Amino acid sequence: MAAPGAAELELLERLLGLPGGNKYGVQGQRKVPVLQTNSGPGLTGLVTIAAHLVRRARKEQLLGSTAEEKAVVQQWLEYRVTRVNGGSSKEDTRIILKELNMHLEDKVYLAGNIFTLADILMYYGLHHIMVDLTVQEKEQYLNVSRWFNHIQHYPGVRQHLSNVVFIKNRLYTNAH
Repeated sequence: MAAPGAAELELLERLLGLPGGNKYGVQGQRKVPVLQTNSGPGLTGLVTIAAHLVRRARKEQLLGSTAEEKAVVQQWLEYRVTRVNGGSSKEDTRIILKELNMHLEDKVYLAGNIFTLADILMYYGLHHIMVDLTVQEKEQYLNVSRWFNHIQHYPGVRQHLSNVVFIKNRLYTNAH
C-alpha cells in the first residue's frame, strides 16, 4: 500500500481522468508526498501536487472560480494538511470534527455551494476516521456526516474506499 498522501494522489488522478503512471515517493518522517516529473525538479507536498494534477486535467474550477473561492479552497487545503494530517489523538479528531461540523452547518461543500479539490482531499483525509465512528458519533457531527455522505456519492470520488453507512433519515430531518 502506498503512503497515505501518495495513495490519495493516485485516487485523485483517476477521479480527474488522468492517465496515471506518475511515480510518487515520500520524503522525511512525515512522509510528505513527492512527484517526480520528467521536465524538471520534483514537486513536493500533497496540496502542491494535487493542484498540479487538477491543472493538468484542465479542471481549474475545482480550485475555485472567483478570488474569494480560490482563497477559501486554499484555506481548507491548508487545514487538511496542517490539522487533519497532524491530528492523531482522539481529542484532535474530536476538535476537527467539531470545527468542520460548525463550518458545514449552512453549506453544501467546504467552499460554500461549489464542489472543489478541498472537498475531495478532505474526504480522503477523513475517510479512515469516519469509518470508525459509531452511529452516535455520526449523529453528533450531523453536518459532517451529511457532507461526507454527499461527497462519497459524488461520481468518481469513493472508488475502492469502503462505503461509510449513515442512517439517512437522521441526516436530513434536522435541517433548520
